[in-house]
Amino acid sequence: MLKIDDNLLQTLGLGTLPADDKRGLLSHIYETLEMRVGMRLADQMTNEQLDEFEMYFEAKDDAGAFKWLETNFPNYKEIVNEEFEKLKTEIAQSAPQILAAAQQNAVNPQVNPGQLQPQAPLQQPPAAQPQYPQQPAPQPQYYPPTPPVQPQQDQQWLQPPQQPPTQQ
Repeated sequence: MLKIDDNLLQTLGLGTLPADDKRGLLSHIYETLEMRVGMRLADQMTNEQLDEFEMYFEAKDDAGAFKWLETNFPNYKEIVNEEFEKLKTEIAQSAPQILAAAQQNAVNPQVNPGQLQPQAPLQQPPAAQPQYPQQPAPQPQYYPPTPPVQPQQDQQWLQPPQQPPTQQ
């Protein structure tokens, strides 16, 4: 059984994080794992299966969703374990950066706890505008007006009828 708790953070080298940062990171791990597993399973589902599974999700019926998964995707636990191991490896590799960001947040109190400090965007110099030789302004061109269109005799259908139709 997977446990996403303080012991997991300890094994990943993140046991010294402040409590707020731990809570935020544990939540992020859970959400990321859920998203990755969902993506892998969705890639294997037909449209009908996606619709069925979505009904459980929208109804917030976790028990029904797990039962549906066990019936339709008996290997889903293997997928969960594979994605969990990948995620743990990624987090363990990033542990030094995560700890450094947490220390920076402790030194810089204007940042909310549990959030990594955003880096300032790189300032790029404005792109040099190409210089083109000055061209003379184009002279306006005038076209003769088109003559008005006169209705022809055979186009009587364009004109309204002279008398209303009689009713019998």
